[in-house]
Amino acid sequence: MYDLGIIGAGSAGYVAAERAGLAGLRVVLFDKGKLGGVCLNEGCIPTKALLYAAKLYDHAREGAPYGIQTREVTFDFVKMMARKNKVVKKLVAGVAAKMKKAGVEMVQSEARISARKSDHLVISAGDQSYLCRNILLATGAQAVLPPIKGLDRENILTSTEILNITELPESLNIIGGGVIGLEFASLFNSLGTKVNVFEMMEEILPGTDPEFSGMLRKELSRKGVGFYTATRVTEVRNQDVLFKTKDGNEETVSADKLLVSVGRRPDLARLGLDESGVIYSQDGVRIDAFCRTNIPNIYAAGDITGFSQLAHTASREGTVAVNHILGKTDRIRYEAVPNVVYTNPEIAWVGLTEEEAKTKGIPVKILKLPMGFAGRFIVENEGKNGMAKMIIGEKYGEVLGVHLYGNPASELIHSAAIAIEMEMRVEELQQIIFPHPTVSEIIHEIAYEA
Repeated sequence: MYDLGIIGAGSAGYVAAERAGLAGLRVVLFDKGKLGGVCLNEGCIPTKALLYAAKLYDHAREGAPYGIQTREVTFDFVKMMARKNKVVKKLVAGVAAKMKKAGVEMVQSEARISARKSDHLVISAGDQSYLCRNILLATGAQAVLPPIKGLDRENILTSTEILNITELPESLNIIGGGVIGLEFASLFNSLGTKVNVFEMMEEILPGTDPEFSGMLRKELSRKGVGFYTATRVTEVRNQDVLFKTKDGNEETVSADKLLVSVGRRPDLARLGLDESGVIYSQDGVRIDAFCRTNIPNIYAAGDITGFSQLAHTASREGTVAVNHILGKTDRIRYEAVPNVVYTNPEIAWVGLTEEEAKTKGIPVKILKLPMGFAGRFIVENEGKNGMAKMIIGEKYGEVLGVHLYGNPASELIHSAAIAIEMEMRVEELQQIIFPHPTVSEIIHEIAYEA
């Protein structure tokens, strides 16, 4: 009898397995694919390895204002891809070592809930059955292909396939102006590919503060990325994109390759959800603040819940589920989940946007400062713009949201997430000592604007 059976070895599954194993629970972890899931093998890590290489290339070409003269800067795309693979391999081995240390039994097979008894659940994998006191569902999500005429797997790339191309395309069309699409747009633009982005909404990065997404669009446009917003793609012919503009005009843009990145859908198939009675919809499995489903002893974490398709959210949900099994008081607070777009420059945010505060009827005070108020931003970002915004509740002065535009926003946003998680008032944030000189001081500076 296992204390915990986990289906899915991605960011939610393997983190939960490690936490549970180290806490003394007997754990079995199932996955038909690779240990580490999408994030480690096909998402977060490989894309960031390539984005960092592209950023180094950008820095090398932009060294003149810093007194760095280079006659010629080149890159080797094949070596970039090889290094990406090496990084992934190393980190997968690291996860495997963690599972071994935690005493987790790993089964590489498709698994499903096959029976629910009064005191245990049964997971079937291959021709074997595993009795478990608790189950955690963490099968992640899969890329979505929209119902567009002519669109099929033969003529397009998703975020999985594009990470395995062997030659740099001269031109690339991207359907979808969300986080994934924009990160690949930034990457390939830096490497010299002509990139076009098609987004059906009025602005890229739907759900992001429009002031910040607008700044990113303008910067990437300046670098040569073509944006077609408020457009509806009607057909795909090979890699050519046919679309209608907001005015109803029909246009076509050709490219060597086509990337489709319109989102991901929770992977709910063949899990035995109906047989076990777990409530779900096409948007994901329903859970509470403790990551419990409606069925006692069945939990869910990660992209399968459909709330936040982020690796760090998945890891936190997996941890919350294990802590609940262990009888600890813990819950997830989604309002404190940070978001990052790893373009060059970066965008990061946590908590409410201005629009969300208005929709919820929360009276707020909006504070804004250029990132240049932190001296180190000027030191490291010659000639570049940046912005910080903080949303504060008028009644109590609590920090409700923070938004950052400019490098290295991804390394700063966690301090704002801590403030929201701990329900800090802006006066309390002012009392925190930030090291000087750091770009992180912008969060301290903007707090004093209150």
